[in-house]
Amino acid sequence: MPELPEMETYKLLLQPLIGGQAVTGATINREKSINIPAEQFTSLVTNQKIKGIERRAKYLVFRLQNGSCLLLHLMLGGRMFFGKEEDRPDRTVQVQLSFENHHLYFTGLRLGYLHLLSLEMIQQEFQHIGPEPLDQHFSFHTFENILKDRKGGLKTTLLNQEVIAGIGNRYSDEILWHAQLLPERKINELDHDDLVRLYKSIQYILQQGIQQGGYMEEPLFKGDLKTGGYDMYVHSHEGENCRRCHSTIVMKEISSRKAYFCQSCQH
Repeated sequence: MPELPEMETYKLLLQPLIGGQAVTGATINREKSINIPAEQFTSLVTNQKIKGIERRAKYLVFRLQNGSCLLLHLMLGGRMFFGKEEDRPDRTVQVQLSFENHHLYFTGLRLGYLHLLSLEMIQQEFQHIGPEPLDQHFSFHTFENILKDRKGGLKTTLLNQEVIAGIGNRYSDEILWHAQLLPERKINELDHDDLVRLYKSIQYILQQGIQQGGYMEEPLFKGDLKTGGYDMYVHSHEGENCRRCHSTIVMKEISSRKAYFCQSCQH
């Protein structure tokens, strides 16, 4: 599932491609991927300019000139591709937004969706999401206060979108490896130095993920050399050598989620 770095990468790459451009048409092949009847959806988005693209947690918000918004959550398996008809991805397209002779294809939306909502409805959708970890106001003091009364395990806490926004299964492993903390370690067991390392690792890993274009290998457009440049340190590397201490990376299920870590240098 795309996480904060992947969605931020999509946002940064899409902005110069469709920002300020008018939607010239929409094709809905799977009505469950949208929230209103297909004809109504198409009518309401056609001829609307994309005023801006924002990211919140793992969501993208496409702001339209009439004040309404398209809320995108790709969920598991969701992808986007931007190009001409001849570049159309060899996958089932659930929703397509057209911009003259270029199209934004949404594929793999079995669980994901593209909903047309008012700004007020968007704000309601986001009311229970925690703070953005890369926001300038997300200080160590803020981070410390968020965690001070929590007693759960580190990985499950990082995955909780009501605690911190945008971190999922992959980057939680990367963050904990970088901070040298085990995924089942309890929040209330951490000392000040542990919390400082964890805070700095959240910042570092997510920024590195964005700078390197996230982990998703499929390009956003033909000639895209940015998307998919991030190479995971531990996630999905079970049985391989840890890059830091060269011990073997292991995998364990924690709360029905796969966690990858090094038993030697994570404590």
